Amino acid sequence: MTLSLEAALAECPVMAIVRGVRPEEILDHAEALYDAGVRGLEVPLNSPDPIASIGRLVAAFGGRMAVGAGTVLTPAAVEEVARVGGQVVVAPNVDARVIARAVELGLAPAPGFSTPTEAFAALAAGARHLKLFPAVSYGPAHVKQLSAVLPADAVVWAVGGVGPAQMADWWAAGARAFGIGGELYRPGQSPGETAEKARRVVAATRALF
Repeated sequence: MTLSLEAALAECPVMAIVRGVRPEEILDHAEALYDAGVRGLEVPLNSPDPIASIGRLVAAFGGRMAVGAGTVLTPAAVEEVARVGGQVVVAPNVDARVIARAVELGLAPAPGFSTPTEAFAALAAGARHLKLFPAVSYGPAHVKQLSAVLPADAVVWAVGGVGPAQMADWWAAGARAFGIGGELYRPGQSPGETAEKARRVVAATRALF
């Protein structure tokens, strides 16, 4: 059994972005995130040996966390993530080929968008999760306006420049998930630091409900 992306975000609306993590340290940081309450984790593909890290995560946490890759730019990359059991493919852009391949293989795509045109192109290609990126460049008002036209089942993520202090504003505007990178993990930090950061982030999400 695997934990679906929807179930993970319902429990805690955060996808942890552990860019730069190494395979030999991924499980310690994942444990720290899990213990704090985070249930979604992505390893960007521009990290060291990311497919190995994702494979280790799936083996250890596949039934407890929604695990996947970030910065997924090609259908071939989607196939590599699927090969090791990843469930989620997150991208900074909208590429219909990447979205379609993810859907074909049973993975959940979360493409990056900024405009209504990009959002609807992503939805037409089969995405349900839409990553507003970089969110800091647009602000919560952008999501509030988009929510008037997006389908009710579209899930907008705020990603890029969003931390615990900004979550309430984004949530009020209609964002229903957050991709959190540096506020949770930076290369070289200890699992203890990850745990401390994760507790702050999760506490901020619990104040939303």
